[in-house]
Amino acid sequence: MPRKGLNHMTTMVRRKVRNYLSEDHAAKTCTPGFCKFDFLQPFTLQVLLVATNHSSQARCRTESSRLPDTALVSTIATATRSIGIPSGRIANARAVAFLPRKRTVHHRGKAKSFPKDDSKKPVHLTAAMGYKAGMSTIVRDLDRPGAKLHKKEIVEAVTIIETPPMVAVGLVGYIETPRGLRSLTTVWAEHLSDEVKRRFYKNWYKSKKKAFTKYAKKHSENAGQSVTRDLERIKKYCTVVRVLAHTQIHKTPLKQKKAHLMEIQVNGGSVSDKVDFANGLFEKPIEISSIFEKDEMIDCIAVTKGHGFSGVTSRWGTKKLPRKTHKGLRKVACIGAWHPSHVQWTVARAGQDGYHHRTSVNHKIYRIGRGDDAGNASTEFDVSKKTITPMGGFVRYGEINNDFLMLKGSVPGVKKRVVTLRKSMFIHTSRRSTEKVELKWIDTSSKFGHGAYQTPAEKKQFMGTLKKDLERSA
Repeated sequence: MPRKGLNHMTTMVRRKVRNYLSEDHAAKTCTPGFCKFDFLQPFTLQVLLVATNHSSQARCRTESSRLPDTALVSTIATATRSIGIPSGRIANARAVAFLPRKRTVHHRGKAKSFPKDDSKKPVHLTAAMGYKAGMSTIVRDLDRPGAKLHKKEIVEAVTIIETPPMVAVGLVGYIETPRGLRSLTTVWAEHLSDEVKRRFYKNWYKSKKKAFTKYAKKHSENAGQSVTRDLERIKKYCTVVRVLAHTQIHKTPLKQKKAHLMEIQVNGGSVSDKVDFANGLFEKPIEISSIFEKDEMIDCIAVTKGHGFSGVTSRWGTKKLPRKTHKGLRKVACIGAWHPSHVQWTVARAGQDGYHHRTSVNHKIYRIGRGDDAGNASTEFDVSKKTITPMGGFVRYGEINNDFLMLKGSVPGVKKRVVTLRKSMFIHTSRRSTEKVELKWIDTSSKFGHGAYQTPAEKKQFMGTLKKDLERSA
């Protein structure tokens, strides 16, 4: 703001404040001479007024007391608005929490934090991993008293995430330090599958495949005293225990053979209980139903779909210029002043769009399906026996033969991409989060085009005997 305009603003605000202090209300509530703004520099006063404009109550300091005066706040706020001091809200502001918008280094979603530990709760895991298969549609009755759609049928989109049982292969103990957590030691299981060993090699085909062969001898030498000693050290010194678990990617339709490995924090109980719980999971499958429950709110951590180099309009959502604009419409007309003589980081620019690491919170679990259940897509209202795999399979994924999660809404990432599923970081009390969902119908028609049939049997009943059926039987 120019110096002349700032002095004019200061003069006007001082006049309005003095007028307020000269009233009877000010004489009754304020100590004589307690609010003299003459000693303030203009810029200091501007900062004071903007801060006061955002606060709900002014703290008026005197030599003897601190007097809150709401009416003074209202007067100063009115004065600042009348002379054009910005209120703090900027139109078309973009979220800068995700800058820089560049391709992530981690293809797998990384859980950078876990829910707060509560020793009063039983020992449990807080996260898992799955693979995004695709989306579908469901019909259900809304149970939300007071809403216009209460007890009426609604149609919602859901995402299907295949979650084969994970396998625990190790545990890590962490010590709390003034600069954060520090790992004390890691204990591995005796036997590791090849799909997780591939994670430690750049070229599995040319390697000698000798990983963990020496470490496995620790379990047999001296009755495993070395491993037992490490477990006791974790119980004695550590405060945070996390399980090393990997996916069984060979059970999915994906061509990839290398499993995804992650640390899952163990919450609940004492540290000794955590270590015993994690040690008891070694080399055992961890079902998704043992981690999450139906109607629970969870977070999805994944990498978004990549769109390459994108223009400024699609990347930042800036307004298109008028039709007669020279050299294009989907641009930012002014990218800054002459000085400072560089383009500031706050200006919207074209560049990489997508393939960003994101955490999508508050996804409600509509169903936890069993892979061995031939009717895992049936409901009480739709008694036809059908599986969650649609006609012809999920497009660009295939069939689901393992356990799965049905989540409300969309999830970051493309099909086949690994998704990290984590328990919510806070307690949910809203009606949306505590609502009990009862599905009436799950769409299993073909996702390639406009599917008209839910099951192959339904299609055969409607179409009758076809020519290709006769040729096959002949």
